[in-house]
Amino acid sequence: MAANTTGPAAPSGARASFIPSLASCLLSVALALGLPGNLFVVWSILAKMRKRSVTALLVLNLAVADLAVLLTAPFFLHSLARGTWIFGLFGCRLCHYVCGVSMYGSVLLITTMSLDRSLAVARPFLSQKLRTKAVAWRVLVGIWVVSVLLATPVIAYRKVGLTPNNRTMCFSKYPTNNDKAFHLLFEAITGFLLPFAAIVASYSDIGRRLQARRFRRSRRTGRLVVLIILAFAAFWLPYHVVNLAEASRALAGAPLMASDPAGKRLSLARNVLIALAFLSSSVNPVLYACAGGGLLRSAGVGFVAKLLEGTGSEMSSTRRLGTLGGQTVRGAPVPAEPGPTNSLTVSRDDPPE
Repeated sequence: MAANTTGPAAPSGARASFIPSLASCLLSVALALGLPGNLFVVWSILAKMRKRSVTALLVLNLAVADLAVLLTAPFFLHSLARGTWIFGLFGCRLCHYVCGVSMYGSVLLITTMSLDRSLAVARPFLSQKLRTKAVAWRVLVGIWVVSVLLATPVIAYRKVGLTPNNRTMCFSKYPTNNDKAFHLLFEAITGFLLPFAAIVASYSDIGRRLQARRFRRSRRTGRLVVLIILAFAAFWLPYHVVNLAEASRALAGAPLMASDPAGKRLSLARNVLIALAFLSSSVNPVLYACAGGGLLRSAGVGFVAKLLEGTGSEMSSTRRLGTLGGQTVRGAPVPAEPGPTNSLTVSRDDPPE
């Protein structure tokens, strides 16, 4: 990430203890929920699914991305608790680079799921043709390569230095205001604005098509779609708003070290909002559990595998729909709404297998 969880300018007064405590609390919650939750998802897919669908591969990679960023949380928690960074320049750059790669990986995976779902609704035959494991693996490799490349500026701008009270900190250091503005704008645009625009466009198209076809339960679909969008925005929008504010200040010639009151307030906000963004890596297993519904009781620990296997039943509905020449008949099987066992298809943007 462009921003730092610990910076060279430490806050004073009551905020000096409140901000690190709040950030530590958020990081601890993310670690406690997300680490076992995502490990459970990975285990469910690898151990419980005999035939892994494209859906399962996307969810598996999303869980791995979330796990990677959560594994850096103990280092930040230690730094917040001790008030100093003891892991050196390599550890500083590595932890933030892993966070950056994971952030981009997660966002691009969610965007891919959204576009995939939109294609399945708009062009079901083309979706069936393209949606193979071979294509999926190529897309996944592309996502991780792009994520590795997009996160590289983090390495260049991460430094370790001493604060005025002689404590070692890991922080972002930019040679000029133009460098700072470029990095913050680059991260906000590529890590949020463009992916979020694609997600909103995809779901808007899905909603319009479902409403035009008068699919049953479209209201429930709409509520789930809105929930996914709001959850994505709730965790990442505040962080990127601070990025944009900092970029604007840099372009206006504000001090690089945030020595003025406005800069200090933004720095304090960033410390909390980065910790809040960590929660985005712990929320996905919770969404799966909510989508599972009765599967939690009937399938037990295998409910994630059953949930993902259920999405494959959409194929028959889509084929039946296709035999009608693209014409939707009232009362015909609904590909996007097969039932409770397939609710992940709606909530995780998954098209037919």
